[in-house]
Amino acid sequence: MGLTMGLNMLLLLAMVATNILSLYHLSSTLQSKPTPPPAPVPDHLRHQLNTIRATLTHLTRLRSTTTTTSSSSSSSSSATPSDLLLYTHLAPIASSCRDNPDLLHTYMTYNPFSLCPDDSHLAESLILRGCHPLPRRRCFARTSSKLPSSLPSDPFSPLPDSAVLWTKYSCKSFSCFDGGLGFNMKLESSRFTSSRSNLDLSIPQLLLIAKNASSVIRIGLDVGGGTGTFAAKMKPYNVTVVSTTMSQGAPYNEATALRGLVPLHTPLQQRLPLFDGVMDLVRCGRAVNRWIPTVAMEFLFFDVDRVLRGGGYLWLDHFFSKGADLQKVYMPVIGKLGYKKVKWTVANKTDSSGVKNGEVYLTALLQKPVSR
Repeated sequence: MGLTMGLNMLLLLAMVATNILSLYHLSSTLQSKPTPPPAPVPDHLRHQLNTIRATLTHLTRLRSTTTTTSSSSSSSSSATPSDLLLYTHLAPIASSCRDNPDLLHTYMTYNPFSLCPDDSHLAESLILRGCHPLPRRRCFARTSSKLPSSLPSDPFSPLPDSAVLWTKYSCKSFSCFDGGLGFNMKLESSRFTSSRSNLDLSIPQLLLIAKNASSVIRIGLDVGGGTGTFAAKMKPYNVTVVSTTMSQGAPYNEATALRGLVPLHTPLQQRLPLFDGVMDLVRCGRAVNRWIPTVAMEFLFFDVDRVLRGGGYLWLDHFFSKGADLQKVYMPVIGKLGYKKVKWTVANKTDSSGVKNGEVYLTALLQKPVSR
């Protein structure tokens, strides 16, 4: 559209210039004496007129080409999935969705009122690119036909392989995954029960700290909660915890739900889907670490502050970074919250990556001021 307006302006200016030169030549002819024959048009004026005529012809052709191109663009826009066009009239589309048009068009290309494509991996890719919330679709989601008839009485009982659609994962059973990923229920059952080092904070310790501070923990959020083990461990203490988790490469959401827990399919870079000041506790596990850009981490921490009530707790559980960055970068970021340091423990990260990069762990329990 901008190019068309520019061409119109050039055409207008060229026509004005032509008229001015013609008037100039006519006036000079009228003002001369009638007896002598009219003087020939000067060569420089003739050259300018010819140049203007050629320019007008070129601009006219260019305008025609632009109009044709615009018509072609309009025709190509008709290739946008019909349900995507329909949905844009119902709700706004996140700007990051528009930044990934190919993925978005593929995701929204389906047959309405029929079975949805088997493309949850595509949804994950869009969400991780910031396209969240995803546009809604009018199709039937694929689910396993062999779901358990009831929730497990023990959230640490083995997970049923038959309850998951494995087509989108390289592994085809829970036993295929490494034990550290959270799918080995025998290993998960021992977590949060006791402290093996100063970096650990057990649930009994956490609840005792809150009790001694005349505080209470009733509901909480586990950011990057994996398969929901922290939420499962808090259940016997009558504390309800919901977990944010993604299913990138492994069925984390499915496993969390199979354990009778609530998974929130929310990426770290998006606003927490909770109201202001309603949480007693927010735990950030190892998903929150130095790989998150500093500014994005600031927004995350202040969003955590938004959902925490006055006197609530932020628990950074094994946050890792380079040792120098912890002092220069992350301590100032955390310090901006103005929280009380209830626990603050730093220790070397002793695995191969930690030794190579000079990384450290931080476990911190921070309490939000009751009032500002």
